[in-house]
Amino acid sequence: MPFQFESSYLNLPDLFYDLVAPVPVATPELLVFNQSLASELGLGEIPEPSPLTDILVGNRVLSDNSMALAYAGHQFGHFSMLGDGRAVLLGEHVAPDGTRWDVQLKGSGKTMFSRRGDGRAALGPMLREYLVSESMHHLGIPTTRSLAVVSTGESVQRERVEKGAVLTRIAASHLRVGTFEYASATGRVEALKALADYAILRHCPQYFESDNPYLDLLGYVAEQQARLVVQWLCVGFIHGVMNTDNVAISGETIDYGPCAFMDQYDPATVFSYIDEQGRYSYGNQRYVTMWNLARFADTLLPLIDPDQETAISYAEHMLHGFSYYFDEIWIQMMGRKLGIHQAGHEDMPLIEGLLNWMEMNHADFTNTFRTLSNWDRNPHFGSNVCSKVGVEFADDETLNEWIQQWQTRIASERDSYELMRSVNPARIPRNHWVNRALSLAESGDFELFHQLLEFLSAPYEEVQLGDEQWARFNVPPSEEEKVQFTFCGT
Repeated sequence: MPFQFESSYLNLPDLFYDLVAPVPVATPELLVFNQSLASELGLGEIPEPSPLTDILVGNRVLSDNSMALAYAGHQFGHFSMLGDGRAVLLGEHVAPDGTRWDVQLKGSGKTMFSRRGDGRAALGPMLREYLVSESMHHLGIPTTRSLAVVSTGESVQRERVEKGAVLTRIAASHLRVGTFEYASATGRVEALKALADYAILRHCPQYFESDNPYLDLLGYVAEQQARLVVQWLCVGFIHGVMNTDNVAISGETIDYGPCAFMDQYDPATVFSYIDEQGRYSYGNQRYVTMWNLARFADTLLPLIDPDQETAISYAEHMLHGFSYYFDEIWIQMMGRKLGIHQAGHEDMPLIEGLLNWMEMNHADFTNTFRTLSNWDRNPHFGSNVCSKVGVEFADDETLNEWIQQWQTRIASERDSYELMRSVNPARIPRNHWVNRALSLAESGDFELFHQLLEFLSAPYEEVQLGDEQWARFNVPPSEEEKVQFTFCGT
């Protein structure tokens, strides 16, 4: 397999990694392979069967420089020293266009950071990450991606005995806010500086010669996170575990544990069974992002300015700017969902009016916006449209008043409905269908899994009338089908 591996992480102090090889497994079997991603990486067409299975499960190692990365993290607000307890970075593949991509095996066995864990991963969560990360990619949202899932032929003990698997994750890098927290916690400022310099050169080299590159690094990461989280909010995505070790410096979505897309609109929605206080609910994702960035700023203070008070002043000013920038991005993106090309603060009542109505009426988030996107094709809320949104509101006075206000607002806009159809997905990975596909796949039946992959590869494409195979995936779950929690599989 034509990986072109380099190991620039070796330029960092060795406290940031431990050289370790993946632990071999008994009887690997390639279950899912992302040929489209392989082509984008310049790996070419992969023949079947192929010897790459041993590479993608860790039985054959192409380099002596595979490593587990060290990092820390605030988990539900509590600081912990962590690290890759069940993952090994094989190296950085340099694509033909010069782009550098981390290639990591997740579920590849114990490392020095495993603590009491077995270092392995269960099949279901690895398939979930593959499916949902591909959906996010096709939605146009920055994300790590999955190249393959390989079964190990071994079992893992979780809540029950499950099949083991290894996922190959592709990322712009695996540098996290938690990586900087780890460096800060060691008290070694020279190591922190080396890490910051490496992050700047890898992700925002335009700032390396600036007057204050470390303050600019904070601004860069804040901007990337603002755009990322607003994009999550605009499609109803809930990450589930927004710990600082799950905040990538690159601005990619990373670690698909108890994540899901919301059906009925409710800002209090959570999917992690351990998030009893709703810390990482849909409505809190903005505030948690700000909190996480504040922790990142804390680590950079010694680099921003030798005088701590001055450094704090600079960092606070930057983070205050984040709050303003987040609001601006949210208004603009939500405005586009309503057909407004350049929304402003004067459009807030219109945006919030719809969201408030959706919350009070338990309307389906995705189908509501997609239904409005097709208003020019069906300018009334008949019973068929109501059933899509999950609400009987044909004679709803509040909604009718809102529709009149909305129509008046977009009357002067051009191509509003084309804009709406380009940003309001018609297809998302409904949690009850994802769970059903994973359950069947765990028993060896991948037909539904592959159907969902195909369905989600064109998220903004309308399902054709009468196409029952695809239309069923758009129907909100019944009460019996609702999935209350998803699990990270750790």
